[in-house]
Amino acid sequence: MTVSNELASLEQEAAAALESVGDLAALAEWKSKYTGKSGALTRVSRSLGALPVEQRPEFGRRVNQLREELEAAYAAAEQRLKLAAQAAELAAERIDVTMPGRTPALGYVHLTNRVLGQVQEIFGEMGFLVTESPEVEFDEYNFSLLNFADDHPARDMQDTFYLDLPDGAPSVLLRTHTSPGQLRVMRERAPEPLRILLPGKVYRNEQVTVRSEMMFHQFEFLAIGRHITMGDLKGTLAYFAERMYGPGTKVRLRPSFFPFTEPSAEMDVSCFLCGGTGCRVCKYAGWLEIGGCGMVHPNVLRNGGYDPEEFSGFAGGFGPERIAMLKYGIDDIRGFYSGDTRFVEQFG
Repeated sequence: MTVSNELASLEQEAAAALESVGDLAALAEWKSKYTGKSGALTRVSRSLGALPVEQRPEFGRRVNQLREELEAAYAAAEQRLKLAAQAAELAAERIDVTMPGRTPALGYVHLTNRVLGQVQEIFGEMGFLVTESPEVEFDEYNFSLLNFADDHPARDMQDTFYLDLPDGAPSVLLRTHTSPGQLRVMRERAPEPLRILLPGKVYRNEQVTVRSEMMFHQFEFLAIGRHITMGDLKGTLAYFAERMYGPGTKVRLRPSFFPFTEPSAEMDVSCFLCGGTGCRVCKYAGWLEIGGCGMVHPNVLRNGGYDPEEFSGFAGGFGPERIAMLKYGIDDIRGFYSGDTRFVEQFG
């Protein structure tokens, strides 16, 4: 076959192959096969050197003409296939206006914030004002002013996240409880009577388990005035328990010890699931432990700017996660901060 005949055959073959191309992927293969760097047209053009000198100009002209024709045919086919692909995509994505609409996904209030909202509402009904305090705190406020001894176990590095500061700087840490806020508010308000609620995050250098987290929440309540007694504390707790867990919920105080209260107590509520008769949640005791409380220690009152001979007060600190776990039967605290939206959606 002469070179001239080979060009004619190539032109016919390429035209026929282009007509059978049905999509852009096949078109790309056609281009590679016929007009690409290693394509058929390139291979034919390399025959130029084997032709007599007088035939080379005409052959070169025909090769260039065929290349232009094939590239024009390619461009036209590409435009046609792109329009066809777009039309097919639009047809596939066509909206059926007769179908029912899709409900958009909505956000949910986190369970911890739901409980804290209920707590703030309940204590607000009793005249407590919500206030905040720093999460990064001085050791003095977190421990010393709250009557913690220098050798108290809670000061151990295994329990507390201390910040690495230059030598000579005050000891700074992530607060281990919300109680430091008591001192800050007392020093701002003394000697005025006060009732405050301090919700917020706290941090403990503890192993994460089904019952413990490195970060969780607490809410602290504090009342200071003249002639405040343990009876006032129990009445406050009784009101809180009935509002949080339902009418008829009973409160029990058991002797305990906290450095910043004297006397100190652990607060239990009657099991709201079994009514106190005993069940799996309350371990068949009929009572559920909620948190610690007591009368403000005279040293703490004095450190806050109040004369313990004239003023008295009560305080307590509870964990909203624990309240939620008991109330909703949650057996793993890690679910609160796992990032799993299914956990949040259950209580939305």
